[in-house]
Amino acid sequence: MRPELQALADEWRRFGLKLLPFADAGSADLPLKKLLRLSLFQFSVGMATVLLIGTLNRVLIVEMNVAASLVAVMVAIPLLFAPFRALVGFKSDHHRSAFGWRRVPYIWMGTLLQFGGLAIMPFALILLSGDTWGPWWVGHVASAIAFLAVGAGLQTTQTAGLALATDLAPPSARPRVVALMYTMLLVGMVISGLVFSLLLADFSQIRLIQVVQGAASMTLVLNVVALWKQEARNPDRARADDSTPAFREVWARFSNAGRTKRFLLAVAMGTAAFNMQDIVLEPYGGEILKLSVGETTALTGLMATGALLAFGLAARQLMRGIDPSRLAAYGAVAGLLAFSLVILSAPLEMPMLFRIGTVLIGFGGGLFSVGTLTGAMALDKAGGTGLALGAWGAVQALAMGLSIAAGGVLRDVVSHMATAGVLGPALTDAAVGYSAVYHLELLLLFITLVVIGPLVGRTTETKAKSPSTFGLAELPS
Repeated sequence: MRPELQALADEWRRFGLKLLPFADAGSADLPLKKLLRLSLFQFSVGMATVLLIGTLNRVLIVEMNVAASLVAVMVAIPLLFAPFRALVGFKSDHHRSAFGWRRVPYIWMGTLLQFGGLAIMPFALILLSGDTWGPWWVGHVASAIAFLAVGAGLQTTQTAGLALATDLAPPSARPRVVALMYTMLLVGMVISGLVFSLLLADFSQIRLIQVVQGAASMTLVLNVVALWKQEARNPDRARADDSTPAFREVWARFSNAGRTKRFLLAVAMGTAAFNMQDIVLEPYGGEILKLSVGETTALTGLMATGALLAFGLAARQLMRGIDPSRLAAYGAVAGLLAFSLVILSAPLEMPMLFRIGTVLIGFGGGLFSVGTLTGAMALDKAGGTGLALGAWGAVQALAMGLSIAAGGVLRDVVSHMATAGVLGPALTDAAVGYSAVYHLELLLLFITLVVIGPLVGRTTETKAKSPSTFGLAELPS
């Protein structure tokens, strides 16, 4: 080939990798086609997340008149299973099977739990709303079981699935493989949010049953296709492994090192601040701003879009050497603007302001998550990165679940006080309960900035000492 043509071809090749950042994720051992098929389990997780946190809470509160506090508790149940992800990953690492599989049994059991929970969920929710006969507690118990099954299923599937992807990929390609997996999760959230918004534009209970059970069927299909012929059988894995150290001793050494406790407190405060609104954001749009079911369901997609923008910016800034704690603080500042816009959208009657605030919530939350996760990677200097990331995930999940439940309870209590006239004649509007939640989130963000401030500048040496620089590969899962 002529030199000028060769130079042009090389330039187009580099340009193509910029446009398709995961084009180099494949390898001889794990071709890109096989990798993309494996990533479908993340799409199903994103689809279930949109249903749990996005669509169902608005439908239950606005269309089916279920108390927001009860819905908040139900939606928080799946998140409270997340701290057990570390145990699931450990068990899959040492699982003994006659077929020599480690990850497949856990992915399959997680898929069945997720499918079963979604299959019974619409009927359980109808019982919960009281729109049928039977004792009042039947709907509560059935809904709790459905939400718990979906949460346990998607957490188990995701943990074992990401572990399988790491097993299959060669070390040089693992960062890009994990990046592709997490990006597929967000793509699943965006696409599912748009599809659900279209399908539920003309809401009815029959349509809700069809949509949720359709998602259950898609979960089973996607995960079976993703799993098919991915993990090789290895009978040697049936041998016992008793070399695991005592967890209590390792945890004590980790938690007492440096500023670990302050860091984990910052993670808890920031996570609570960004997620307390999850249970009230869509009902706020429906009840206060009069948005339709389809329009409020699309909010989850807007939030995921903001998160994607944040991930791209964070990757660029961290590669340039920005302090991770500083990046997390920038996310908290973005959250202050986001919640201020959401609060102002009601008195100004501007749904577009509400949508912009929703995008900024995703953007700020994305920066905060990436910054704190990158900081967690440098917490343990003895090579216990898995423990550090597990602690980060456990604290984040607990804070997320508790804050979502607290947000629903706070909205109900303040709204009841406002309508009863307890708060005075100036605070009788239906938006008062929602506004209380958003103002509390602003306070939590200020507390987060206070807690995280002393951590800024403490990890400037991380990049030089650690062989792992941040790219999309280190995004939270």
